[in-house]
Amino acid sequence: FDEYRMPDAMWDRIRPLLPEYDVSPAGGRPRQNLRRVADAIFYRMRTGCQWKAIPPGLAPGSTAHQYFQQWAEDGVFDALWQVALTEYDDLIGLDWTWQSVDGAMTKAPLGGDATGKNPTDRGKLGTKRSLMTEAAGIPVSLIVDGANRHDIKLLQETIEHCLDRWPRTHNEFDEHLCLDKGYQSAAIQELIESVFQYTAHIRSRGEEKRELSRKRGERPRRWVVERTHSWFNRFRAILVRWEKKIENHVAALHLACAYFTFSRSGVLG
Repeated sequence: FDEYRMPDAMWDRIRPLLPEYDVSPAGGRPRQNLRRVADAIFYRMRTGCQWKAIPPGLAPGSTAHQYFQQWAEDGVFDALWQVALTEYDDLIGLDWTWQSVDGAMTKAPLGGDATGKNPTDRGKLGTKRSLMTEAAGIPVSLIVDGANRHDIKLLQETIEHCLDRWPRTHNEFDEHLCLDKGYQSAAIQELIESVFQYTAHIRSRGEEKRELSRKRGERPRRWVVERTHSWFNRFRAILVRWEKKIENHVAALHLACAYFTFSRSGVLG
């Protein structure tokens, strides 16, 4: 299971973000090795196994789950994603010229916060994630809500989250936002162009391909957000949402965002 351990470079970056754990003056059982805990959490996220099925050579599943919930509550994984974005920007540069937003459905059999009846899955409970990427497909914003919430209602929160995470003025860049036909409406056009000052590109993937077919060397731009959604599914623990607490599901997504961003920047080797 070595291939599912947290990479050393990633551990080096998450370690300073972890809470300080004092040694109890009363003695007792020694605290669990945090490196092994991080490996156990990463193993569970990559494989999608139950917490109790984590190999004993890493850390007990109940212990790993307890630390995961604490780190999620403390915002450790969100902070790690921000570190990854900062390093990527320093090494390669975030490209704000072309950005894309798209939603994806996740089944949520156990229900919980931010779930709803999925209209595309016979009304079964599910969760929707609204993802925003920059031009190369690096995730820069993520909002999660019930599967029955329309993409249009999530769009404003997704853009605002991006601007909160990476504050900037739009006159720094000529910013374009790519969306599919599901977002097509006069209200959305007004929101994108008047409120957030993007140039809106709302079209189907097929239309974009046909338009660019005559332009040699150019590619459709919105596909990068679809690729990132697809890549997230390699983290099997987020392919289906089993956590009832939305904070835990979001933390798992943040860990995936951080790993993907680190890997694209080349720091993981």
